[in-house]
Amino acid sequence: METDVLIIGCGPAGLQAAIHSSRKKASTLVVGKVINSSVHGTEIENYLGASSDGDTILSEGVGQARSFGAEFLDQNIVTSGKDGDSFVFTTDDGTEIRSKAVIIATGISRKKLGVPGEKELFGKGVSYCAVCDCNFYKGRRVVLVGNESEAAVSAKLMTSYASETCWVAWDLTANDAVVTAALDAGVRMYTSRPKSIDGNGKVESITLQDGTVIPTDGVFIELGAKSAADIAMDLDVMPEMDDSIKVDAECRTSVPGVFACGDITGKPWQVAKAVGQGCVAGLNAADFAKGNSNDG
Repeated sequence: METDVLIIGCGPAGLQAAIHSSRKKASTLVVGKVINSSVHGTEIENYLGASSDGDTILSEGVGQARSFGAEFLDQNIVTSGKDGDSFVFTTDDGTEIRSKAVIIATGISRKKLGVPGEKELFGKGVSYCAVCDCNFYKGRRVVLVGNESEAAVSAKLMTSYASETCWVAWDLTANDAVVTAALDAGVRMYTSRPKSIDGNGKVESITLQDGTVIPTDGVFIELGAKSAADIAMDLDVMPEMDDSIKVDAECRTSVPGVFACGDITGKPWQVAKAVGQGCVAGLNAADFAKGNSNDG
């Protein structure tokens, strides 16, 4: 699948970017799930001209973007990179996407497990990014936690580094192909929900609700789609220390053709800012893809 502009994220920033990109006659594909937007299920009261719930804004935004020709793929990105002048991505159903420009609009939230030990041992064996921290676990034992395709992809990745890789998934929704690939690589699967992450000053084990205790040196929590910081690093954009992505006034990152907008660019985390940046990113990404940009 090929497109001029790929937008990763289905929140206000991504949808506004899609509206402006597609209105400039650039083929536009939005990848992501509306239910993952930070405004899904919320009430909006401080956005100009709108006093409504977030779901209404999202639904109407999707309709507007579609009316201008934008297409949508209700999937998650699991791999990303660059091949020559093209950006190349794979979704959790195995679809390969090539684009001339990309807009990262996924937000910054990392879903938490909410179990004892998770907060206390963060940075001491608890991680939310296998791609970022895999090198620290060469020859060590690791546990991946998560039900979606990103957890499966990360589990397979860790088999190239860890001496033992386990995967805890209690309500599996990952694509069959990536699950099979992980299991074929030697990942050991457990199907009980995590109860606690245990250790004295560092991770030593994870306990499941069925009573199983898995000794481990690291726990990688991958509960949702690939994070914006992960995608950015795959594209040679280095996130800031707080995982935000630095952009200029045109929403350009340090890599030509890669744009970012919304919460991922830093505070304030407000719909008004996300929509404004989405407009800027969409216009400039369309120009870049069509060869009308001074970017790079």
